[in-house]
Amino acid sequence: MSAEAFNSLFSLLIGFALAGALASGYQAYSERPAGFELLQQGVTPQRFAAVPFLVFAAPFIIMRNTLRGARIERRRFEFVMLATVIAGFWSMMSGTFVVMTLRAAGVLT
Repeated sequence: MSAEAFNSLFSLLIGFALAGALASGYQAYSERPAGFELLQQGVTPQRFAAVPFLVFAAPFIIMRNTLRGARIERRRFEFVMLATVIAGFWSMMSGTFVVMTLRAAGVLT
């Protein structure tokens, strides 16, 4: 495996791990699952705080909703595959941001 492929895989995994940790932490704190309805609370400080949270937790939320929809609503395979690709790309981008931040802080080399 090349170094570039390994870095991309590492970013993908870090992105999904961070998304899962954020969504699970939110669910443990508020006793309800995180979702995109956090943006529909009107113009409040909570709505603005939800934006950065959802940027990093979105891959988990997308996959959770997609897998539930595939099981409950019998969504087509193509829709599930497209949502998986979108969540994976989003996870890789957020993971790349986290890895770059950790490198800039000197945590990773």
